[in-house]
Amino acid sequence: MLDDSLLDDPEALGRADRRGLLRGAAEAGARVRTALRHATEAGLTELRSEGRPRAVLVAGPGTAAATVADLLDVLAGSASPVLRLRPTGVAPAAGALRWALPGWAGPVDLLLIATPDGTEPGLEVLAEQAYRRGLTVVSVAPARAPLTETIGGKHGLAVPMAAPLHEEYEELALAGPDALWALLTPLLVLLERTGLIEAGPEALQQVADRLDATARRCGPAVATYSNPAKTLAAELDETLPLIWTEGPAAGPVGRRFAAALGELAGSPALAAELPEALPSHGPLLTGDLAAGGDPDDFFRDRVEEEQALRARAVLLRDRPNGGFSAAPAARELALGHDTAISELEPEEGTELETLAELIAVTDFAAVYLALASGAR
Repeated sequence: MLDDSLLDDPEALGRADRRGLLRGAAEAGARVRTALRHATEAGLTELRSEGRPRAVLVAGPGTAAATVADLLDVLAGSASPVLRLRPTGVAPAAGALRWALPGWAGPVDLLLIATPDGTEPGLEVLAEQAYRRGLTVVSVAPARAPLTETIGGKHGLAVPMAAPLHEEYEELALAGPDALWALLTPLLVLLERTGLIEAGPEALQQVADRLDATARRCGPAVATYSNPAKTLAAELDETLPLIWTEGPAAGPVGRRFAAALGELAGSPALAAELPEALPSHGPLLTGDLAAGGDPDDFFRDRVEEEQALRARAVLLRDRPNGGFSAAPAARELALGHDTAISELEPEEGTELETLAELIAVTDFAAVYLALASGAR
């Protein structure tokens, strides 16, 4: 059960945050700026396009790499397919994971490797395989990692991953909320140079600014009643979040949020895109899962009475209201089954800015839920 008092005690939150997750979320904008500098120093901003690749393949472990592939696919649209190479292996450990190129991959394709670790032998094998088959290979990994040395030596272009700003969290925070931006930013620069997306240095500076602004709104010193991330965390306590997304870029954010709730807070969550989410999740809004939707339930004794898990809808949208929208139907479905609903929509801006805001708020919310529930 979530400790409500902890959310409004910045010092207690700091003591509970042994992994530096809040600091990582707050410094996402700084990681974008550092990653942009690394990309510039590696020569990515000076590359001349030789034509769009036939396909972009993305490999790497964990949620951060999966989100990188998901976001690049959305941002590239129909310009070029972006495919994630999923790892196989007997365990989710660096030494056990393996990746393989599809049989059709060749010289007209691009392989991107994104990892906050860089010690995976399977990624080195993949890079060697890609080099032999003529693919262009670009990696983003820690500067001193074996993978960076392997690829930078002869197999392609290696961009050092932007490290956390504080050395005491360097090892613990490599896979924290801000690791996504350290991996994603150089690849956005690269794909901008190939003509697949629009993400030049000025656009990425705007992303960093939006991340900073969101961190100020969602920081630990901001009270719950005016803090969208703390409010969302409190609303998701003892619930099964049904994360419904609308708009192209909101889909990856919803899937990342569901993964972060599981990994950081130990909270199960389901994500689906509207309108398909309504028939797929509708049957879950019945019986015991919907019992918590009664507003009188707020006054029950949370200490003496054991609470059953209840569903709560979370609507994430990456574009302003207007035009065709499934949001009214989503609200009607949830409230019609006595299920509470939370809504999150970013302020106006470019696609990258609104995407960054949604990621930042949901990252903060996952961290607050983890800390206040004692999961971390």
